[in-house]
Amino acid sequence: MTIVRVAVLAPIDHPLSYSADTSLEPGTRVVCPLGSRRVMGVVLGPDDKPPAGKIKSIVSVLDQTPALDRELLSFIEELANYYFAPIGEAVRLALPPIERDAASALAQPTLWAKKAGVARLTERWAVAIMGESDARPPRGQAQLLLSHLRAVGEAPIRALEGNWPSARALCKRLDELGLLRVEERDVVTRINLGAKVAADSPPELTTAQRSASERLATAIGAGGSTFLLHGVTGSGKTEVYLQAIAAAKAQGRGSIVLVPEIALTPQLVSRFRARFGDELAVVHSLLPARERLHMWTELRSGKVNVVIGARSALFAPIDKLGLIVVDEEHDSSFKQEDGVRYNARDMAILRAHRANGVCVLGSATPSLESEFMVTSGKAERLVLPSRAREQTLPKVQLVDLRRMGAGPTGDRRLSIPMHRAIERTLAAGEQTILFLNRRGFAPSVLCDTCGKTVECPSCSVALTFHKRGKLICHYCEYESLMPNACPKCSAPSLTLDGLGTEKLEETLRTAFPTARIGRLDRDVGAGKKGEAIIEKVRSGELDILVGTQMVTKGHDFPNVTLVGVINADAALSIPDFRATERGFQLMVQVAGRAGRGDLPGLVLVQTYNPEHPALTFTQSHDVTGFIARELVDRRELGYPPYSRLVLLRVDAVDESIAREACARVAEIARRAAEKATALQVIGPAPAPLERLRGRYRFRVLLRSAERRALRYGVACVLAHRAHLPRAARLSIDVDPMQLL
Repeated sequence: MTIVRVAVLAPIDHPLSYSADTSLEPGTRVVCPLGSRRVMGVVLGPDDKPPAGKIKSIVSVLDQTPALDRELLSFIEELANYYFAPIGEAVRLALPPIERDAASALAQPTLWAKKAGVARLTERWAVAIMGESDARPPRGQAQLLLSHLRAVGEAPIRALEGNWPSARALCKRLDELGLLRVEERDVVTRINLGAKVAADSPPELTTAQRSASERLATAIGAGGSTFLLHGVTGSGKTEVYLQAIAAAKAQGRGSIVLVPEIALTPQLVSRFRARFGDELAVVHSLLPARERLHMWTELRSGKVNVVIGARSALFAPIDKLGLIVVDEEHDSSFKQEDGVRYNARDMAILRAHRANGVCVLGSATPSLESEFMVTSGKAERLVLPSRAREQTLPKVQLVDLRRMGAGPTGDRRLSIPMHRAIERTLAAGEQTILFLNRRGFAPSVLCDTCGKTVECPSCSVALTFHKRGKLICHYCEYESLMPNACPKCSAPSLTLDGLGTEKLEETLRTAFPTARIGRLDRDVGAGKKGEAIIEKVRSGELDILVGTQMVTKGHDFPNVTLVGVINADAALSIPDFRATERGFQLMVQVAGRAGRGDLPGLVLVQTYNPEHPALTFTQSHDVTGFIARELVDRRELGYPPYSRLVLLRVDAVDESIAREACARVAEIARRAAEKATALQVIGPAPAPLERLRGRYRFRVLLRSAERRALRYGVACVLAHRAHLPRAARLSIDVDPMQLL
C-alpha cells in the first residue's frame, strides 16, 4: 500500500492524502471518497508526510497511463500556488471532458462533469451476419432493422436510433439470436475545421519579418526566451507566427497559439490550415464534449502538436512544447475573472520557460507590463515598423462633438462629418466599420419626472433596453419587460437614454436605406453566428458593420476604408487606473481595421474631450510616445508595472456583514504590513460595482514592489479566514486586471 497526494476536483485549498493498492504515476485520474460522495481527483505524487489517523482508500483508477504529463502537472501546481487557487480547481483547467466510463465510476457525476460534458471515444456498431441461420426469423421492428442492416452491411447503433428509438434493445436481441454482431469501435471523428482550404506557400517576407523569424527560429533551438513582437496593425505578425511554428515543427516541437476572442479563431485556423494542413487542434468552450475529448486525445497521443484557441488552450497536453504565441497580448480577456483567476499571458511565459521553449507576445499596442519586461531585460523586442504591403497607416481625425452639430439623422452622436464620410464610402463601393462599446438599444431607461434610472434588482447597474422590448442586466442576465411607469415615483414618463448598437443599426438603416448593414456584438455574434457575420464582411456582402469590441480585434477586411468610433469617451472614463491604457489600445486597434487593402483608410473618432492624451497619441499613431508618457504616470502613482497588486474582495447578501468582514480583512492585512513594511494596504472600501448578483461587495487592495511582501500579506489573511463571518465570501485576485 502507498500513500499519495491527490488534487480532488473540489474547492479545497490543499491536496488530500489517500491510500492505493499499487503505485500510481503523477497525473493519473482516480475516484476518491470525499465525505458521503465520490469525486474525481488527480494524483500529484507520493505523500512523504502523510497525516496521522485513518486514511481513506482510492475507490478506482481511471487511467492506464497518466492523463497529465509531469511537465503540465508541475506547471499547474506552480500556477495554483502563485494565484492562491485550490489545486483541484487548477487541475480541472487541464482535464478533458469526462468519458462515459469514468462518469459511471462516480456514484453521481459531479457538477464539473455535467458542465464539461460526458463523452466517450468508442461507440457500438451493429454488423449484419449474412447467410442462413437456424434462429427464428424476427418480426416487426426487429425484422425491419435487420433488413436495413443487411442492405447497408453495418451501422452505428446511435445512428439507427433515428428510425428505431429502441435500436439498442433490438440489436441486443438480434445479437443473442446470432443474426447480427454488436462491436465496440473507436469513434472516428475530427474537429470540424470548416470547408477545405487551398494550400498556400510562404510569401516573400519583408526585411523586418525575416529578421524576426530568423531570431525566433534560433531561439527555439536554444530555448527559454521571451519576445515582444511589436508590429503596427497590418504588419504581418501572423506570418511571423507561422514561420516560428514551422521552425518548431522542424525541430520536432509543438506549438500553442492563444487568441483573445473565439471569433478570431476561424480566421487564424484558415491561415494555419493553408500552411500546415489539417493536423492542428482548436480549443474553445463552444466545441461539443466529444470533439473536445477527441482533440485532447490527439494532442495527448502526439498525433497533433499545434493548437489554436482562447486562454484555455494554454493547458493543451502538448509533448515537447517549443513555442507559445500570445496574439494581441495586451487584451484583458486573457485574464480569467472567476474561479482560478489566472492570466494566460503571464502563465504562457511561465509554461514556455518551464518547457525550455519560447514565448512570443504579439501586439500593435503592447501592454505596459510587457514593455516593462523589455526595458528590464526579461524579454527581447522584435519590431515590425510598417505594414507588410507597405500600405500607409490610416489618417485619424478627431471630431469634437462640443462644436459639431447633429447630422441629417438629428442625433449628435452621428455627426455631420461621420455621416458625410459614410456617404462617400458607400458611393465608392467600399466598406465601413462603426465601433460603439454599448450593447442593446439604449444603455439606460430614465424617468423624466424624478430622474431615477431603472436598475437591476440584483446589481448596482442600469438595465439596458433591448429592441425586442426587454430590459436586461449585462452582468447577471436578469430580464424584465419595459415598465409602464417609473418604479420610484410611478410617473408614466420613462424615456430611453443613450445609444446602443441596436439603435445605431436602426438609425443607419433609416439614414442609408440601400446600404447592407450588419451588427456584431454578444447578442448576435456568439459562435457560428459571429463567424457568419465576419465572413459576410470579408466577402463584401455587408457595406456597414456596427459592433462592440468584437470588431476591433485582429480582423483583416481589405475593403474597409472607413472606421468610425462613435463614443471614444466611454472607454476613457471607467474608474480604473488602466482606463487610459485600455482606451488607447482600443482606439489604435479599431483604427487598424481601416486601409489594410490597396485603398487608403480614414478613421473618425468622436469625442467631447479631444485633448485627452490617449486620443492625441492615437491621432499620430504614436504607440511609443504614449507608453513612455503612461509609464511616467504609473511610476509617480506607484501602480503596475512598478508595483504588484492583490485585490481582496469580500461579498455577502447582507451589506453589513460584507462591510464587517472586509474591515476584518483590512485589519489582518495591516497587522501583516507592520512586519512586512514594503506592503501597503488600501481600503476597506465599497467596490465601484457595489452590488452584483445580489451580493454586496467591498474590497481591500494590497500593493507592493516586493512579491514576498504581497504573498506574506495574503497568507496572513488566509490564515485567519476562519474568523470571518460564515455568510461572507472572500476572493483573492493576484495581478488583477479589473478593479470594478
